[in-house]
Amino acid sequence: MGLELEYIESQTALDEDEKEGLLIRSISIRAELDEFEQQNIERAIAWTMKKRFKIEEILSEQFVRKLHNKMFDQTWRWAGEFRKSNKNIGVDKFQIGIELKYLLDDCKYWVENNSFSEDEIAIRFKHRMVHIHPFPNGNGRHSRLIADVLIEHGFSKPVFSWGSGNLAPKSNIRSEYLNALFEADKDNYSPLIKFARR
Repeated sequence: MGLELEYIESQTALDEDEKEGLLIRSISIRAELDEFEQQNIERAIAWTMKKRFKIEEILSEQFVRKLHNKMFDQTWRWAGEFRKSNKNIGVDKFQIGIELKYLLDDCKYWVENNSFSEDEIAIRFKHRMVHIHPFPNGNGRHSRLIADVLIEHGFSKPVFSWGSGNLAPKSNIRSEYLNALFEADKDNYSPLIKFARR
């Protein structure tokens, strides 16, 4: 029995090759996968709370990959590896490394030059990370957690609330989040910052 997944708006579909990377063969439906991934992510969050990370460490390809690996290493064989296929969102698979380097360099510049408020730096970083879409799956959750790590460890501020609700199912909170992302696509970050701090 293979993994059968239904997708909601803005979720990225997995290729059959990527589905083959599932480490727990007994998982066959979305609810089981979501539950197992959430347990994996909670272990990653606990890992981020045990250590202190400097901004230079967070803003590195190694950390970007390591965090994704920590979030999904019990679930997916390809955790922490850049995607090898193109998706309905994200840059071309061959541009991931280049675009990520641009983002990391830009974010270092924003930090060094106080280009934006600390919240806006973290939110811009999160938004560009999703735009790049480096991994086969988990990009939204990864981008939110790395923004939390940046704001907490890099700027010593509280983590974001991300609308204070569950973003996974169809809901008003998810719709509000997606609308804020669409505004950020137009270079208007205020709704996303406001949503993240609600």
